[in-house]
Amino acid sequence: MRLSNTTIHHLSPEVDQSAFDRKIQDIGIVHFGLGAFTRAHQAIFTDCAMAAGDAGWMITGVSLRSTNVAEQLNPQDGLYLIAEQSGEGTRYRLSRAIREVLATSENTVQIIDVLTAPAVKIVSFTVTEKGYCRAPDGSLDLALADQSSFYPLLAKGFRARRNAGHSGLTLLSCDNLAENGRILGKLVSEYLAARAPDLLIWYQTYCTSPSTMVDRIVPATTDADRDCAETMTGLRDEALVMCEPFTQWVIEDDFASGRPHWENSGVQMVRDVSSYETAKLRMLNGAHSLLAYCGLNASHQFVHQAIADPCIRELVRRLMNVEAAPTINAEDGQDLRTYADTLIHRFENPKLNHQLSQIAADGSQKIPQRWLETLSLNGLSERSSPAILTAIAAWLKYVRDKLDIIDDPLAAQLSEICEINEPEKLVLAIFGPSGLLASDWTPTDDDIRFVVARLVEMQ
Repeated sequence: MRLSNTTIHHLSPEVDQSAFDRKIQDIGIVHFGLGAFTRAHQAIFTDCAMAAGDAGWMITGVSLRSTNVAEQLNPQDGLYLIAEQSGEGTRYRLSRAIREVLATSENTVQIIDVLTAPAVKIVSFTVTEKGYCRAPDGSLDLALADQSSFYPLLAKGFRARRNAGHSGLTLLSCDNLAENGRILGKLVSEYLAARAPDLLIWYQTYCTSPSTMVDRIVPATTDADRDCAETMTGLRDEALVMCEPFTQWVIEDDFASGRPHWENSGVQMVRDVSSYETAKLRMLNGAHSLLAYCGLNASHQFVHQAIADPCIRELVRRLMNVEAAPTINAEDGQDLRTYADTLIHRFENPKLNHQLSQIAADGSQKIPQRWLETLSLNGLSERSSPAILTAIAAWLKYVRDKLDIIDDPLAAQLSEICEINEPEKLVLAIFGPSGLLASDWTPTDDDIRFVVARLVEMQ
């Protein structure tokens, strides 16, 4: 029997449930990219806010490319279970904050209608790094933006809201990008300037785009997970989400026209999110990518296996405490060494089965923020970064070994570059001043020799 409004009473009494009347709640949030992470993170905080008395914050999800999430959630009336896994067992809870999922391939008119609704105050995003359609220099790639992205939909929604005299919107990026709010605001402005210039002043006057830091490990759900959940809870859930108990959300408190009281459920509302997002990008995400490429190279499959490898564990500790932490201007009370210890503990969770291959996807979009900024800052201070350089060698080996199946938006360019037989030239072709991933970090001769030596060792 499948989870839905009509079957919910069959759920095991051990499943945690919030209590509020979904039927009378307005849609207050439209979310682009309603994947597993959002369901385990933002949607849960919103569920808690409505359970505590906030009204009008139900979520409409928008799927830009696939109808899979709509096919999972819509037959279940937006209901789904979260399985929080730790060494102590699994805790199930029901989330009730999602009303519906609309796919752009089928529901464009409905998406514009919901973006125009006066009750909608927030449009949030988890579209991954590549979903922002950035060119290599960080500007908006207009050709990409015109193809199945959120920009045209936003522009149409803005026009309808302006013409109807409705309030502006808060655009809330929840992706792993440094200064994600600033980047989103800049890219939206670029799109409007090029495609709808009459909306630019309205957008810049009435809309906001605060930066955020989000954190929760959410591995891919398997059929075995769904089978187990059905046995434990009494109902089949095709939208089941697996996650760790830990969760964190830090938001700059700059909203255009209202928001839920998320802070009552543990969200940190702050003036400046930069130190938190930097710590997450350079320490957690940087370590995650190291675990992925070094772990796969050592024939590990899951994060908890890779962190148990003594050599990889030492690299992770060095990356976080010695290479990344000194580059972060921590806020008062932000203890980076304790944060690193917490991350190690989270990586060790044996129940998550967080696949390294999942983390390894889209490497060219991730490693500039996760590794290259740290390398640049350490270079300016004449600090060495052997852990990150070892990770770069592991990434290069991964790319070379997986050319036929690599999941990366720059796969074609990487495939061409990897035909270079001389490893020194390969490193420069990717990371040099005019390389594919050129950045503020330019590898020195010593850096190149180190990466090449590690690459040779890994063959």
